[in-house]
This record gives sequence, structure tokens and C-alpha cells, in this order.
Amino acid sequence: MKEFLSVKEFSMFSGIEATTLRYWDEIGLFSPAKRDPENNYRYYTPQQIIAVKFVTLLSNLDIPLKTIGQISNHRDPDKILDLISQKESALDMEMRRLREAYSILHTRRELIRQGMREDAQAQGIVVRRMPEKAFVLGPPCNFKEGQPFYEPFMRFCKHAKELRINLGYPIGGYHEGMETFLQSPGQPDHFFSLDPTGTRKWVEGEYLLAHTRGYYGEFGDMPAQMEAYAKERSLRIVGPVYTLYLHDEICIKAHSQYLVQLSVQVAKR
Repeated sequence: MKEFLSVKEFSMFSGIEATTLRYWDEIGLFSPAKRDPENNYRYYTPQQIIAVKFVTLLSNLDIPLKTIGQISNHRDPDKILDLISQKESALDMEMRRLREAYSILHTRRELIRQGMREDAQAQGIVVRRMPEKAFVLGPPCNFKEGQPFYEPFMRFCKHAKELRINLGYPIGGYHEGMETFLQSPGQPDHFFSLDPTGTRKWVEGEYLLAHTRGYYGEFGDMPAQMEAYAKERSLRIVGPVYTLYLHDEICIKAHSQYLVQLSVQVAKR
């Protein structure tokens, strides 16, 4: 191999763009071995193909060029280990954030698709087998007489961080039984987050499902229809009632067109 390589040759052997090499030289990060005094052309040695790996590795890990430059001439195993460990911790945090973001997107996508299927089927009240789902249950809402829906909901949001609840996940209403649901359909005993890392389980089983459109807590006479449907078919209601919006402000602008799913587990008498 030649004693010196032009920028073009060095770029070919190292895989680094010539414009990048010139920029690194301009900021003093990685400079050629010599310059031609007549035309100022840059020339590198073959050994620099190995030396430049220090810069390429760290820059590919998104370590700032300024940091690379600061440590370049004074690096040792301890300093590099510390730098890599810091970056590793930052990447761990970013991967956790990305995994959670992906989980939220996946959960939202499935709810929207489910709502579109329900719209297409237009089956009214049905009994259907539902899979197990994990969720995070919030503290009791403790609605007071005449209290608006938003006050307990805002308390739930306020304490979400200490409860480790990501408000990006869909939030629903949880009634401890059909009796409280019939009494106050728009005032759940708890709010819950459909966070798949939750420890509470929406158990697998046969569920009485109903869908209706309207703003939060506006279910019309659907709760009474669900009770009548169960009685007519000798179905025993055996669990809590879940109210979950499949289509909400995320995908629909008009409040009156929000699509809610009301569900409660049932068994034959």
C-alpha cells in the first residue's frame, strides 16, 4: 500500500465520506497526516484507517463529536469504560421508553380496529368470549352527590405517576358490580389503565358486550338493556363491569360519536 492516501482513497478504504473527513479535520477531531503545501490537499497514512475507528465507533453510538474530541488525546481504558457505561445507561432508558411507546401504539391500534369491527357487525348486545387482559386499577373514585365526572378523573391523573400509570394507555371505568353500574353508570368505582404490565387481570371468559355512541358516561338506557338481556337468557352476572372507549378523541373529533364498549362477565344459571 502507498505511504500516503488521498482523501478519496482514504474514504474508499475507511468507508467514511470525504465530506465527513474534511469536516472532522476542520473541527480538529481527526486530521490528515500531512497537507500538500502547494495545493493544501489532505493526505492520510494507511495506519490512520485503524486510528479513525476510535472516532467512527463512538460517533456511530451517537456520542457527541465534542465529547469525542475532548477525550481523544487523553483516552485510557478507565475513561472509555466510563464513557461507554454512561451511554449504555442512556440507551437502556431510551429502549424502555421505546418499548412503552410501542406498547401504547399497539394497544391503541387494537382498540381502534376492534371498534371498526364492531361498527361493521352492528350486532347490538351479544355474548362473546373475551381473552385475558392485564390492567392497572386506580384508587376508589369516591364520587360525591352532584360531583362532576371530571373531579375524580383529574385526581386519578394527578396520582398517575406515583401509581406508575402511563396516561398514554387507554383509560376506562371499573364498576365493582352490576348494581353500582345500574345506579350510576357514568360514575365508576375506579378508573383503570389498560397497561399490559398491570397486575390486575380482566379474566378470560364469556362476556355480555354492548356498544353505544356518546360522550364519556353517556350510555343512555344501555345498562338497563344489558340487565334485561341477561335476565331473558338466564345469564348470571359474575364480575365487575368495564366501560372502555374503543373510539375516543384519539381518532374521532365529535364527542357524540365516541364508541364505548360496556362489558361484564356472565355465566349460565
